[in-house]
Formats: sequence, structure tokens, C-alpha cells
Amino acid sequence: LKIAGNMWRSTASRVVASLKNELLQSRSFIRGMQTVTLIPGDGIGPEISAAVVKIFVAAEVPIEWEERNVTAIQGPGGKWMIPHDAKESMDKTKIGLKGPLKTPVGAGHPSMNLLLRKTFDLYANVRPCMSIEGYDTPYTDVNLVTIRENTEGEYSGIEHVIVDGVVQSIKLITEQASQRIAEYAFEYAKNNQRSSVTAVHKANIMRMSDGLFLRKCREAAEKHKDIKFTEMYLDTVCLNMVQDPSQFDVLVMPNLYGDILSDLCAGLIGGLGVTPSGNIGAHGVAIFESVHGTAPDIAGKDLANPTALLLSAIMMLRHMGLRSHAQKIETACFDTIQDKKVLTKDLGGNAKCSEFTEAICQRVRDMK
Repeated sequence: LKIAGNMWRSTASRVVASLKNELLQSRSFIRGMQTVTLIPGDGIGPEISAAVVKIFVAAEVPIEWEERNVTAIQGPGGKWMIPHDAKESMDKTKIGLKGPLKTPVGAGHPSMNLLLRKTFDLYANVRPCMSIEGYDTPYTDVNLVTIRENTEGEYSGIEHVIVDGVVQSIKLITEQASQRIAEYAFEYAKNNQRSSVTAVHKANIMRMSDGLFLRKCREAAEKHKDIKFTEMYLDTVCLNMVQDPSQFDVLVMPNLYGDILSDLCAGLIGGLGVTPSGNIGAHGVAIFESVHGTAPDIAGKDLANPTALLLSAIMMLRHMGLRSHAQKIETACFDTIQDKKVLTKDLGGNAKCSEFTEAICQRVRDMK
């Protein structure tokens, strides 16, 4: 299996390299080229990454890809790190697109996704959840964004045994992290023509920790009076979300709540396979990713659905200011899904990943 995986990764890398050369040769890319770090990932990651690169070529997106693999290595003192070339690439480009990464069970190192967040201080996880016309789910009017604090809370990893049979896990909430995620949520709402921000919390129970988070949200709301502000308990949000998700716009919350609620919202629109995600960090760094798993059972079989990574790449384009390219690709993607003629199995069709990708490419070409 390891040999097969390496062979597939090598093949996918050659595909990406070939497509990158094709992109570089296009005359329209002579000026304004921007470099993006591409982390294909594991399992189906290389396939869906190659699909995105191919669609970007069809859309003549002025991007040059710098491909890097990410596996944990141990540095001085046994500290886990990402490879130096991957870090150097991200430090240089500031923008990354990442496929799913696997953390082997029993490997002894932390989650690669967590390691990337810590390395680049990716403090805000942003997940737009929007119903896709033509893709039938129980909900048809979902159009919201979850913004999750990405660095602390219950995921700080502070745990210890008090006595045999008793374990304590510490929830860490800081003023600095709460303030910057609250400010980011309001700025995001303003910059993306969103009208309201809801702070999700349990300050009635965790009065000091969630109380601090909520206080910083209230302070940010005072600075952005053009954005409507509400605050709501996590359990109430979950109840109201499944009754009527259209009442929500932008939601901001601590780490654990965000992990749970963002997946719940993804379920409303059809699952993680159609949900984009972006991680915004300090010093202008941002990594956009698909949040679904590596799906090793279908890796290398041309069955994967690249939609989540493609929509994340569209988020990336808007973040970079390439809005016209983003709109063109998004329209082609949604029109292909709505048409229902060429869809991967998880979207209700029988097409292969390559066929679905080509259908989107053709629609992009037809827009010229």
C-alpha cells in the first residue's frame, strides 16, 4: 500500500508539474503572476489538487504553483516541525492551498493540520456554507459563514492526571486571541457585504472563559455599529440552526464550538465534500483547504470529488483580490452541478473526477 501510495503521489506530482508548465507558457500570464504554495496532501489529495490546477489553467488564473509536501519532522530537542522547504515557501508566498492531510495513528507526532495552524498562527478558520442550486438537501436557503477561533480553547492541549482515574483538561481563553477573532469577524462581515454577526458562547456556565470571549465580541461590536450584533448560547444556536438556518449570517465562536458547529452547518448543504474552508493567520499568511478526509479507499481511482478544494481555491482567489477569476470558476462549478449531467458519485452522478473536472473546464472556456 505504501509503494502504491508513493507511486500515485509521484504520478500526481508529474500531472501538477505538467499543468504548471502549461500555465507558465500561457501568454496571458506574462504579467501579474502570483506564486501560491500548493500542498497536495495525502490519499485523494493529489488528484483533487491536480483537478484544481487544471481548472485554473482553463480560467487563465495568473498563479504559479510552488508544490510542497508536508510531513512532520523532529527538530532540535525533539520538537515537531513541518519540513523547512514547506515553511520557507509559505513564508515567501504567504498564500497556500492544501489538500487533506493524514496523521498516522501511533506515529507520535501531532495532527499535521494543528501543526500548520501553530506554525503560521492561523488564528481564524472561515467556512462559508451556502446551498448549491441543483444539489438537493433538506435545506435550500443556507447562506452563512462560521468564523472559529483556531488557536486555543479546549484544543490548547493542556491536560494532566490529578490522581489515578481523574484527568483534568484546561480550557485556555486569552484576551488577545478573543479580541482578534472578534475584530476579524466584524471586518469580514463588512468586507463581504454581510449584515450581522452572532457571538456563540456558553458564558452562563463558563463565566470567566466564555465571559472574556463574549466581552471582546461586545467591544468589537461597539466599534462596528453598522453591523448588527447578537449573542446566543451554543445549544440555542444548534436548535435554531436546524429549524431555520436562514436566520444566521456570520457566526463567531471559540475553538471547540466552531469545530462542532461548522461541521453541523456543512451537513445542511450536503457535507464536507462541498464545503470550502480558509485559515487566516498573522502577518498576512493564509492557507485554504478542503476539510474532508483523505479517503484512501478511493485514492488513485479517479473517483474523488474536487468541489470542496475548488471552492476553497475560489475563496483564496477572492482573498488575493482576483475576484473576476473567482466568479468565473464558481459559476462554472455551480452550473455544472446544477446541470446534473456530469457529477461524481457523491454528488449523485456516475462521472469520474477527471470527467467532472473537464466539464467545469469546458464551461470556463465557453465564457471567453
